[in-house]
Amino acid sequence: MKYPIGIQDFRELREGGYVYVDKTKTLFNILQQGGGYYHLHRPRRFGKSLLLSTMNELYRGNRELFEGLWIDNHWDWEEMQRPVIWLKFSSQGIRTMGLEAGLDAMLNGEANRLGIQLEKATFDLQFKELIQKASKENKVVLLIDEYDKPIIDYLDDPQVAEAHREILKSFYSILKDSDPYLELIFITGVSAFSKVSIFF
Repeated sequence: MKYPIGIQDFRELREGGYVYVDKTKTLFNILQQGGGYYHLHRPRRFGKSLLLSTMNELYRGNRELFEGLWIDNHWDWEEMQRPVIWLKFSSQGIRTMGLEAGLDAMLNGEANRLGIQLEKATFDLQFKELIQKASKENKVVLLIDEYDKPIIDYLDDPQVAEAHREILKSFYSILKDSDPYLELIFITGVSAFSKVSIFF
């Protein structure tokens, strides 16, 4: 048996023939509660990224990856297909390029993948524009992995951590007004919202 040690990508796990403990029924039950905001905070290496990767493949309608799993015969594969925006703060090179440049690269990367041209000048307006344009045919599923990494990584430098917190407050502030375009928001991180105060 092949164990998926360190694998965070659902497609790689399934296509590579690794052992997978089927948690899709639990995921289905969570998602069937209806759209809204979900936040999962756990220590690193607890499977948060793999969970988002699973959701990404699910909402993009890649049924072949779920063959033999519980959800295969319970998910409405055509009706539930949605555009997915997946922001991964763990892989943006923020320490080398800076947070604002990292946000720009992340948003434009997702825009290119979705065939969208961003025209706004600032990262917060680009984020809002990306969501609105992606929702042209269906509401958007927004996945944000390690939302607090730009702060957590700089706890030894309070000045930079605070500057990053302010940038992220501006970045996430557009979510409230974007609600009509969003089917689901699922956010993971190490810290609880109340500890970071990004959304207040």
